[in-house]
Amino acid sequence: MKKEQLKQIKALTFGEALFDIIKGSSHLGGAPLNLAAHLAKLGAKPAVITAVGKDDLGKILFARAEEMGIDTSYILVDEKRPTGTVTVELEDEGIPIFTINEGMAWDAITPDEKTFKALSGEKWDVFCFGTLAQRSEENRRTLKKLLSEIKANNFFYDVNLRAGFYTKEWILSSLERCTILKMNEEEAATVSDLLLGTTHSCKDLCRLLTEKYPDISVICITKGPEGAAVYHKGVYEKIKTTPVEVADTVGAGDAFSAGFLYTYLSGHSVSKAASIACILGTYVASKAGSVPEYSKKFIKELELTLSKN
Repeated sequence: MKKEQLKQIKALTFGEALFDIIKGSSHLGGAPLNLAAHLAKLGAKPAVITAVGKDDLGKILFARAEEMGIDTSYILVDEKRPTGTVTVELEDEGIPIFTINEGMAWDAITPDEKTFKALSGEKWDVFCFGTLAQRSEENRRTLKKLLSEIKANNFFYDVNLRAGFYTKEWILSSLERCTILKMNEEEAATVSDLLLGTTHSCKDLCRLLTEKYPDISVICITKGPEGAAVYHKGVYEKIKTTPVEVADTVGAGDAFSAGFLYTYLSGHSVSKAASIACILGTYVASKAGSVPEYSKKFIKELELTLSKN
């Protein structure tokens, strides 16, 4: 992206960093790491707070994260637990089914006081967190402390539900602290049932959530090939996307998040940010893996969309 179009965004993401094993091949993964990687590709300055094992996969993760332009200063090394891995089986249309191993290094993100002090001494444009990393008590304690001490202009919560790894309480506490909320259509239905007792339309859910949590200024709901919807200042808007042949959808939601955050926090409208986000998410779905290379043609498409009124 052209530097004169977007300013440099300083972002901190918290949570899982791991390797997705897809069709026997390993791909760097984990929503917080994917998000940081796409932010870096767009020109941001992202950092990740996570943990890896003292093993070969951990060394590879460190090296690749640095290659992608991610600040690795806050990636901790766990002496006992291994670097996280997830087995991904692809259903029809590239929909992933995840087998998420437990007892991984990222289940114990426990920075010392020196690291907390360094993190809280920085001023971030956005602090990003999700639900999955909250599956361990250690991480819930760390996240609670980060949310109370981090100086950030925005708090981005990606609901990102994984079967067996969420509770109503974790979602409620996360909604109370976020200013930008993102979920997919299926997660919206789950959140509606879980918190409100019935399935509301996406539009009604957005209205009800912002009434209950007034600090939430923007809600993004991704809808796969149908694009997305955004809710801001009482306005619910649908954003269309161009259909593509899907390779796999792993990381597509994280790419959407990166595109939205980077564009929106650079001063563009919610609608413009959602359009860029849909283009980026669709592009990633058309490629294998969560962080494919951006082609020159694709970068031009992003810049053209950004320049339009």
